[in-house]
Amino acid sequence: MLWGMMDAMDLSDGFSGNNARPRHPEKVHRPDQPVARKPSWIRVKAPGSAQWATTHKIVKDHGLVTVCEEAGCPNIGACWEKKHATFMIMGDTCTRACAFCNVKTGLPCALDPSEPARVADAVRRLSLAHAVITSVDRDDLHDGGAAHFAKVVVAIRAACPNTTVEVLTPDFLRKQGALEQVVGAKPDVFNHNLETVASKYLRVRPGARYFHSIRLLQRVKEIDPNIFTKSGMMLGLGEERDEVLQLMDDLRSADVDFLTIGQYLQPTKKHHPVMRFVPPDEFAAYADAALARGFLLVSASPLTRSSYHASEDFARLKARRMALRKRG
Repeated sequence: MLWGMMDAMDLSDGFSGNNARPRHPEKVHRPDQPVARKPSWIRVKAPGSAQWATTHKIVKDHGLVTVCEEAGCPNIGACWEKKHATFMIMGDTCTRACAFCNVKTGLPCALDPSEPARVADAVRRLSLAHAVITSVDRDDLHDGGAAHFAKVVVAIRAACPNTTVEVLTPDFLRKQGALEQVVGAKPDVFNHNLETVASKYLRVRPGARYFHSIRLLQRVKEIDPNIFTKSGMMLGLGEERDEVLQLMDDLRSADVDFLTIGQYLQPTKKHHPVMRFVPPDEFAAYADAALARGFLLVSASPLTRSSYHASEDFARLKARRMALRKRG
């Protein structure tokens, strides 16, 4: 049954449950941060429809993990009702501990060689026109999991030749040759999220490097100019307006096609607090500023997430590129 309306991200507190080991052991001893009450524009219908249940069953029958569940995405009800799920490969445990993320942290298990085939079959069962594949960070692997990403893309191509594929990858920091493996599999969209502005990296994303991520996206275009590139950021982490505009300029210097901007929502009292809930009209203003800088597409709203409406957005991306080529 439907649970009615609920606050986005109220699916998990990140620390309770039946497991003796906490979900975020590195955060257990941190002081609690106040969890601000969400404004009216960040309210979503909880999952529970028959179509949602069908998607859930296919995901579980194939033994797969989704970022929709692990990150407590507020759009899971809307997406799964349309049988749109974003698969998170290489396990459910991340080797990093970002201050904003609700994905479990710790030492991951070994890669499962059967996973690419299971993902591909789930994509086929869901009849996805556009499949989005993301992963945990796997700093423990010599290539950061790049070869596994490539195998998943290849498996989907074989099982569903008409399905377009979008990858949302880690930064592959200090993993020489990793990016080339993923790009070599020829995904239709290569997404890597900056998440926040440069000044917040030490606090919010300490395991990553801002300009490495910019360079990663730039390298994708250098290797294969036909691949659409995409990145996303969150507002509400204490960033200043000028910093957001600088992030847009940095992404355009790397020839990134598509920018997503959403509201940060605090998963638990141990995570980074929400410094501000940004109203919808400010998101609209940022969208205008981004489009003026030359992005092919911008999605900016409080509930925007990287893979939300990804299939429809891909169609719009193709149309806008084609229109520009005809013009020029």
